[in-house]
Amino acid sequence: MSIEVVSLVVRVLLSVAFVAMGVLHFVPSAAKGMAAIIPPALRGSDPRTPRRFVAFTGLCEIAGGVGLLLPPLQTAAGILLAVFLVAVFPANAFAARHPERFGRLAIPFWPRLIGQLVLIGLCVFAAVRF
Repeated sequence: MSIEVVSLVVRVLLSVAFVAMGVLHFVPSAAKGMAAIIPPALRGSDPRTPRRFVAFTGLCEIAGGVGLLLPPLQTAAGILLAVFLVAVFPANAFAARHPERFGRLAIPFWPRLIGQLVLIGLCVFAAVRF
């Protein structure tokens, strides 16, 4: 299997995953859970801020997932998705510290970090044009 085929498979799988996760940001029950894991330091004084973050990050995931499939946007999408994964990690770490509060969203810290690093690596790989 050539590197081009591997790259295409990785981009398609990442695209499906990011678009699906992005769409979940607009499902009310899922969005409520995601808003709850926004760390207090990022919430601000407006109670709508966490929901706005959830909607914005959902749009970012959808746009990035679609961008991976469009050759002119592939590099930018892969790099921006890697940056995105770094940016959302504090919310995941916050949830990991409070499993009693967040249940399934509270993936333990170290597995979450390793998974996030793998995803970042895959996004960077997907950004490369062969």
